[in-house]
Amino acid sequence: MSEKHEEDQEFDVGSEDEAAGKGTWKHAAFHVATTIATPAAYAPLPFALASLGWPLGVSSLVTATLATWYSSLLIASLWRWNGKKHVTYRLLADSIFGFWGYWSIAFFQQVASIGNNIAIQIAAGSSLKAVYKHYHKDGTLTLQHFIIFFGAFELFLSQLPDIHSLRWVNGLCTLSTIGFACTTIGVTIYNGKKIDRESISYSLQGSSSAKRFAAFNALGAIAFSFGDAMLPEIQNTVREPSVKNMYKGVSAAYSVIVLTYWQLAFTGYWAFGSQVQPYIVASLTVPKWTIIMANIFAVIQISGCYQIYCRPTYAYFEERLASNRTSMLKNGLIRPIFTSIYIVVITLVASAMPFFVDFVSICGAIGFTPLDFIFPVLAFLKAGKMPKNRAVGISMRILNVGIAAWFSIVAVLGCIGAIRFVVEDVKTYKFFHDM
Repeated sequence: MSEKHEEDQEFDVGSEDEAAGKGTWKHAAFHVATTIATPAAYAPLPFALASLGWPLGVSSLVTATLATWYSSLLIASLWRWNGKKHVTYRLLADSIFGFWGYWSIAFFQQVASIGNNIAIQIAAGSSLKAVYKHYHKDGTLTLQHFIIFFGAFELFLSQLPDIHSLRWVNGLCTLSTIGFACTTIGVTIYNGKKIDRESISYSLQGSSSAKRFAAFNALGAIAFSFGDAMLPEIQNTVREPSVKNMYKGVSAAYSVIVLTYWQLAFTGYWAFGSQVQPYIVASLTVPKWTIIMANIFAVIQISGCYQIYCRPTYAYFEERLASNRTSMLKNGLIRPIFTSIYIVVITLVASAMPFFVDFVSICGAIGFTPLDFIFPVLAFLKAGKMPKNRAVGISMRILNVGIAAWFSIVAVLGCIGAIRFVVEDVKTYKFFHDM
């Protein structure tokens, strides 16, 4: 391990000492569910299914669910794979793959966290605007105003010291996840029954080229919906036995995910067919009060997810400052400064290019696919943690290689589709367009 990485590890362990070991498996479940099962993640799933069709859409969603649940358990099992505790994703990668592992994960984690927060800030702004327009139909506030309001609230939450300090926020967010899912699923079914079913088409829309790029984009959106770039950081907040507690926490979180993701994806596509909107709430029309409730649940849940994903960037700045023995870190001035810079940049990008599904797909393809599908299986192979039973070991090797190969293809295709959609949207809309 390089000298710089040793300094990083010294800082990471020291800064997390107070939080490490206090959380239960329930707290881990709250954190994992908050980072993955956000409305911004599963609200685009009906649109993704509409771009793939029933057979490919359902099989892609089920495969992604099982693959990320399996990969999450692998990451949890590597917590002390060499006898040392690895408190961040970067340090875990460094311990297995060395220098390139460290910086590769640092890059993908930053892409995932920044891209995720741009996407969910757009989603939060859209939900706040929907609530505002319900009560003030002729109101003059635009989407950009609500993106800024949400950014200001996140700046306040960003002053909390670490992930463990967010446990009660994330507990509320997990309840809001269930509330959003139940409300949206119920209203979607209600709207679906009100629509003339003969008018609903499930055929893929557009030319052959458009269908192909839409399918690529959908793969990136599905990958985004299972994104969790913070598993080792979350595991560091869990008490011993941390591996067993993390297994329970991850599995509990995925129970929530299956109950919400699958039902919303399937009912949304069933209700609206190929005309479903990228953000499912935008497709709902009646009853109005339930749509308002769904939007409020969405904002609450997104506020916690945003905090989880900004922490890798905050940690990076703190590591650099700690290694330089910066005195400003000690007097508490530096956190408000760099969190303000981060929030302003994210808010500016989200306001200028509020193309929700485009950021979802880019983030899923470039950030979350390497972190949540490819790295865990390769790391497990490299670490030599295979079971002693020969037949089981061979089966796991084949499975791991298969997952890495397939989702490497998904990452490339998803990136191609997303970039194409960004280019098209930039041609169609002006910057700071009020979507």
